[in-house]
Amino acid sequence: MAANGGYGMAVLTALTAQNTRGVRAVHVPPVDFLGQQLDAVSDDVAVDAVKIGMLSDADVIRTVADWLDAVRPPVVVVDPVMVATSGDRLLDPDAEVALRELLVRADVATPNLAELSVLAGRAVDGWEEALDAAQELSASLGVALLVKGGHLPGDEAPDALVDATRGVRQEFPGPRIATVHTHGTGCSLSSALATRLAHGDSPADAVAAARGWLRESLRAADRLRVGGGHGPVSHFAGLWSRGGLETRPAAAEVADEWWGRIAGIRARIDELPFIRALADGTLERERFLTYLGQDALYLRDYARVLAQAARIAPTPTEQAFWAQAAHGAIAGELELHASWLDPDGDLGAATVDLAPSAATTAYLDHLRSAAFAGDYGRLVAAVLPCFWLYTDLGRRLEAGELGERARDPGHPYASWLATYADPAFAQANDQAIRHVTEAAAAAGAADRTRMFRAFELSSAHELAFFADPGPAATPRGA
Repeated sequence: MAANGGYGMAVLTALTAQNTRGVRAVHVPPVDFLGQQLDAVSDDVAVDAVKIGMLSDADVIRTVADWLDAVRPPVVVVDPVMVATSGDRLLDPDAEVALRELLVRADVATPNLAELSVLAGRAVDGWEEALDAAQELSASLGVALLVKGGHLPGDEAPDALVDATRGVRQEFPGPRIATVHTHGTGCSLSSALATRLAHGDSPADAVAAARGWLRESLRAADRLRVGGGHGPVSHFAGLWSRGGLETRPAAAEVADEWWGRIAGIRARIDELPFIRALADGTLERERFLTYLGQDALYLRDYARVLAQAARIAPTPTEQAFWAQAAHGAIAGELELHASWLDPDGDLGAATVDLAPSAATTAYLDHLRSAAFAGDYGRLVAAVLPCFWLYTDLGRRLEAGELGERARDPGHPYASWLATYADPAFAQANDQAIRHVTEAAAAAGAADRTRMFRAFELSSAHELAFFADPGPAATPRGA
């Protein structure tokens, strides 16, 4: 049920002492306890479908029938367990009569050939006779039948959906899957069918989907290596192969993990002479202008990279955000740089002859590489540190965590410090973190690793950028 998208709740009609080699003992709990189990589940939980398996005697069957009449679940599938693998009848005559009465309450019953023979009251020899017997039984009971041909001799193992009331007689062919690990196959198929019907599939679509899942699980059964006899099918083999076993983190967990993993880089940024001198106001003006000149060079191409993120973003919300960030890098941040580098407002002339430093070139090459690859997740992870590290640094400078001097309105670089502690910048940072970490949380493990690597490399480039402002920028009029 879980493998087919449902949540299964068990009511035990019989307890067995068994393993893959066989059944050693069966214990049938009192029917009043069975009734209590049924009521306990249905009193609390909305039941979308019921799958019924082994019912050991007439009293048990009637208890289940009474409950069905009272609760009237929307989907009822009965796997009529009546004949052992050895061919022995499992139910006494009274129980067989009661089971036929129960079947009229079902939407679908799923007999194998031996069970079909008992229910139809005649021998079934071969597939065509099985289909004819199913047609007669469906007509007499008013219930659809999924006839299972797994016990047929030969290389084929067909099934068929027969519903005389609706004129349905649809076969589902398929080659026999070579495995001895078929323990519980009928139970698994009927449970999958009930779940698919509860999801709203038509009977034919539900059968096709349940069979497809079961056959996939049978093909993988040998790899389970459970027990020394007839082991179970591998119910989750398909999900494991397509989805893996790693859990998917929440976006907030991604944010915490990534931020923690660059703690060393953040600590080294705090200790840089440039940052310490910026915080206490002792940073030479020429060195600050050198930094701003390199940052202006960086921002021109950073804006282009943000525009590429907007171009390939998967949702309009993300497109709008990265486009607005690209505009802000040009219209907002570069305007601040211009006020320092060129009082006349001609920033282009101030930077046109400025050579990019090795750190600037390396950082931009990394961002261009991410943009050129066309991988949205990797690209936005690469641009995130420029938001996150600057916002964090600005917040802590404003809070005085790197020295009280940074909070002084008379600080020589107060206007620049105020920009990165601005609430609007912090809000943009929060949005950037959310977009990136939501993309990472939704990605597969390999893609999430690539995203973090891009984020980590950009963080390291931020460290190098602060550590080596590069060739000096000379402000006009200086």
